[in-house]
Amino acid sequence: MSSTASQNADFKKLGLAVIDTELAAVSALKSRIDDNFSMACKLMLSCEGRIVVTGMGKSGHIGGKIAATLASTGSPAFFVHPGEASHGDLGMITPKDVVIALSNSGNTSEILTIIPIIKRFGVPLISMTGNARSPLATEADVNLDVSVAQEACPHGLAPTSSTTVSLVMGDALAVALLQARGFTPEDFALSHPGGTLGRRLLCHVSDIMHKGDKIPRVNKQATVSTALLEMSRKGLGMTAVVDTNDRLLGIFTDGDLRRTLDKNIDIHITPIEEVMTVNCKTANKHDLAAETLKLMDDFNINGVMVVDENNTLIGALNMHDLLRAGVV
Repeated sequence: MSSTASQNADFKKLGLAVIDTELAAVSALKSRIDDNFSMACKLMLSCEGRIVVTGMGKSGHIGGKIAATLASTGSPAFFVHPGEASHGDLGMITPKDVVIALSNSGNTSEILTIIPIIKRFGVPLISMTGNARSPLATEADVNLDVSVAQEACPHGLAPTSSTTVSLVMGDALAVALLQARGFTPEDFALSHPGGTLGRRLLCHVSDIMHKGDKIPRVNKQATVSTALLEMSRKGLGMTAVVDTNDRLLGIFTDGDLRRTLDKNIDIHITPIEEVMTVNCKTANKHDLAAETLKLMDDFNINGVMVVDENNTLIGALNMHDLLRAGVV
């Protein structure tokens, strides 16, 4: 084996060893979803203020992510650096809040310094530590055990397994609260309006469909050539076929046109109802645009007509509309 190949094999082996170590640490966490976990959830669920997360170093980075996850899933939260808290930022904590403090050792001096003030406020304190006998754990109202048998670092020094376990415990708390609050995808979207996720969850068919005179439509007696002119004018690659009451009878698309031409029929005299697609897929104006995208993907179609409860035509949209809306 060449030196390069040997080095590649060593890298893979080391990478797999890290994953195995961290998997074992996360698996051991299952037994700690216990009464302490339930109590922590109850404290946060009954919080009238905000959940304040704090931690130093790598624990601080994990704490910042936990605070962000809580905030985006219906539990108002923010991160406070414990070092800054001793120099004025404690003013960000109110008696109505709950504090979550992360420290693997449970002996982080910056956190221990502010505990008396937290206690004086009467603020519930939840600790996440790797040492249940540590000062932080014993002072907390509830301690969540995030200890690990070993770090993934071969020297047992760099926070690796311990930070992963703390992150997973934070996710468990956030999702448990999300469920307890009845937090919906629509609620989630309201806190993520600027991204693709928000657009997928907030955008409805009614927001992007073509309406009124912009809807391509012909009556069932129209010829194929008339339908083609309507398709060309409206530019959606399809037209609806409706009755005199504007109820949808079928659809005629670019694909239908190709199939029609293969039959060698005269498009100037053939009624559109003879070649249209009946029982076509439709959308409701209240549907999420993302749901309509899935419908179109599932049935390999590029556009749909929008109808009301009486099957009356009220709109139309195609894949380009979904692309413009940022749903795709």
